[in-house]
Formats: sequence, structure tokens, C-alpha cells
Amino acid sequence: MPLTSDQLETPCVLIDLAKAEANLERAQAYANSKGLRLRPHIKTHKLPRFAKAQVALGAVGITCQKLGEAEIMADAGLDDIFLPYNLIGTAKLARLKALHGRIRISVTADSAYTIDGYAAAFTDAAHPLIVLVECDTGLGRCGVTTPAEAVELAKRIAAAPGLTFGGLMTYPAAGKPDEAFAWLSAAVAALDAAGLHPPVISSGGTPDLYRAESGDLVTEYRPGTYIYSDRFQVSRGVNSMDQCALTVLATVVSRPTETRAVIDAGSKALTSDLLGQDGFGFIPAYPEAKITSLSEEHGVIDLTACARKPAIGERIEIIPNHCCVVSNLFDVVNLKSPDGTIETVPVAARGKVA
Repeated sequence: MPLTSDQLETPCVLIDLAKAEANLERAQAYANSKGLRLRPHIKTHKLPRFAKAQVALGAVGITCQKLGEAEIMADAGLDDIFLPYNLIGTAKLARLKALHGRIRISVTADSAYTIDGYAAAFTDAAHPLIVLVECDTGLGRCGVTTPAEAVELAKRIAAAPGLTFGGLMTYPAAGKPDEAFAWLSAAVAALDAAGLHPPVISSGGTPDLYRAESGDLVTEYRPGTYIYSDRFQVSRGVNSMDQCALTVLATVVSRPTETRAVIDAGSKALTSDLLGQDGFGFIPAYPEAKITSLSEEHGVIDLTACARKPAIGERIEIIPNHCCVVSNLFDVVNLKSPDGTIETVPVAARGKVA
């Protein structure tokens, strides 16, 4: 028998299905209008049902950050997966090879070391592994730092019988898509001069999703957080608070003073990520409240600015700063239909970090 939200034990995750579906539809419509292929990142939701919904709406495939996620999605029937990560070591290459035998999978590399590992494991020229070169266009994480390095790695990939050069991939610094565009433009020109035109130029990041253009450069875009949105994305102008589909439902368990409340959701439910926000989440019912600190199982809320204050036993919904982390903190999430009924489903790819 379906549950309602007041029957759920807290802390727990609520997903508003109507909002999530609207977010998916909006992004796909935007991508279609720009001639941009969407390849959503499933790290935000980790649910095969949503990955399938994204593909059904028009996504060309999905993106997974780790092999464990990709294995779960492949088991569920997803058959076109991009894994933009340096996969190193015998065990991981064996798992990658098993996936390669089942589905269309592509990966990235930013060093000769990684490419040589792929080349040693994949030797079948009739069924090559697609490898894209990861480019650091300003974030300062993984990726080659110059277009010249991108050309050298592309040549190395193309020279390996069991590999094929798939293009370029980047994850730009938020708010700096123009810098990424300039970097990638120079890299494409250098690759073209070397006779290695990149079939795919893959970029990503929900904060700049609605500034993404295809033109003659970016061909695929990998947004993740857009399905749920969160407080950080609202601060970047991607969505409004009313469009955030994921909330953490918590109970007020203590009111030690007139201006302080304590909830049963701490860092194991809300994440300690601040991402430049003031406090650890937003409470729509009490917008003036501030979640000032988190310990593992307690969240402390400052009610000083609130004209109306929550009572002990009251249940409140919180929009987290970063919803992707929250998905990985819970074994299950609760999908709320427009009629208010709840379906509880396992987070299939939770904990798949290897």
C-alpha cells in the first residue's frame, strides 16, 4: 500500500517526481533547440529508472563517473555509457573490458600512462575502445593543460590498434564556459592540422547548462544536478527554489532555547558541503532560519530571524546545498507522486565509488 510523507521515518530523502520530470524535459528541450546532444551524468540520482527516462526523452546515452555505476546501469539495460575517468590497474581494466564486451562504452585519458594501459588491455582492432582526451580548460583538476599535449595523446590513441580516438572532454570551471570554448577551439585547430579531427567535443556542468551552445565546437553536454537542482544551482540562476525536486525530510528533536532548534539530520544526511552558501541548506517553510552547524546526526538551526518557529516533533523539508552527495548518503529515496503517494526505491548505484 502506498505511503504518504507523514508516514516516513526521518531523516529521509523525498523526490518530487513532477518537478524532476519537468527539469528533465526543460533541459532536453533546450539541448534540442541548440542542436546539442545530451549525455546526462547519473551521479546525481544513481537510479536506472531516471537514466532510462533521460534516454527516453532524447539523451544519446549516459555518463557515469565510476565503473561500479556503469556496471549497475549496464545491468539495468543502459547500453551507451561514457566514463570520463582515468582507469588504472589490472582489476579496473578487466572490469572495463567486460563492459566493453556488453555495451558501447567510452573512456578518457590525460596521460601516456593511462593510454598505454588501455592499449595493453584492448588489442582488437575490429572492436576498439573509444578513448577521449581529457582537457583542463580552467578547473585545475585532471586533464592535459595545453592543446599541444592533447594532440600528442590523440596521436598515441590513434596509433594503438585496439583504441580509437573519440575526441575531447572537459569539465569547465563553473561560470567560465568562454575560457573553455577558447581552449577547446585552439585544441580542435591543432588536431585538425594533425589530421585528427575530434568526433566528439564533450563538455558539462549544470551551472552553465543553459549557456551551452553547440555551434561547430561542443557536440555533447553532460549535466548531472539538473534533474533535482539544489541550493547551489539556485544561487547560480539555474533553477528557482520551487523547482528543486530533492529535499531531506527531518524532524525537530529539540528546542533547547527560543532561538535554537536541533533536527535529526546531520552531516550523514545533508552533507557538509557549503559551496559558498550561508549555512547547510534552505528550509522553505522557514526561509529566515539558518542551519548553522552539522555534527554526524544533529543539525543545529538558528531561529533568531524567524517570526514563526518550528516546534518539537515538527517535520521540515530542507533543500540541501549539494544534492549529488545526498543521493549517496541514503540506501533508498522516496518518490512523491502528484497525488501525494510515496514509492520507496533503492538507490541502485549508491556507494559505487570504485
